[in-house]
Amino acid sequence: MNKAREIHARFKARFGTSAAVYRAPGRVNLIGEHTDYNEGFVLPATIGCSCWVAIASRDDRKLVLYSENFGESVEGDIDDFKLRATGKWPDYPLGVAWALGQAGNGCRGANIYISGEVPLGAGLSSSAAIEVSVGYALLDTSHHPIDRTRLAIVCQHAENEFVGTRCGIMDQFTLLLRPRGSCAPA
Repeated sequence: MNKAREIHARFKARFGTSAAVYRAPGRVNLIGEHTDYNEGFVLPATIGCSCWVAIASRDDRKLVLYSENFGESVEGDIDDFKLRATGKWPDYPLGVAWALGQAGNGCRGANIYISGEVPLGAGLSSSAAIEVSVGYALLDTSHHPIDRTRLAIVCQHAENEFVGTRCGIMDQFTLLLRPRGSCAPA
């Protein structure tokens, strides 16, 4: 059974319905760690570890998130203008939904199952992998066109303004615009 089928089966067991599955890889820097946001030169490359997202639309405006890695569920309302970062893992997917709304791409409610293979805190862009996979999935299931450059900007905005991490755009850009394509349905 391949990874996409495994994630789909786990989603179905948790939420009782079928889902679309997406993924975004992590990345490593060959040259230029911490220079992208200082306008320096970089040479990033994607790696074989990914963040996997299974998603199915809901009839309401809620995002119900489940993290396999943390064994935790969180629910957020897309229309809650008081939605704020908590300093925990849900900030990344909720921040992307918030940033998509700010960019004029309001999303539908969804059940989202997240499984990450990218090691957390290892400098391999686990945050960008979750942002990009969730952002792509939300846009696709909400039937919005996907402009990968614009999505990279939205994901960076989510990390800067919602999560509160000052990062450049290299990670999101690398994951979305790598030569083999990225984050299409798995």
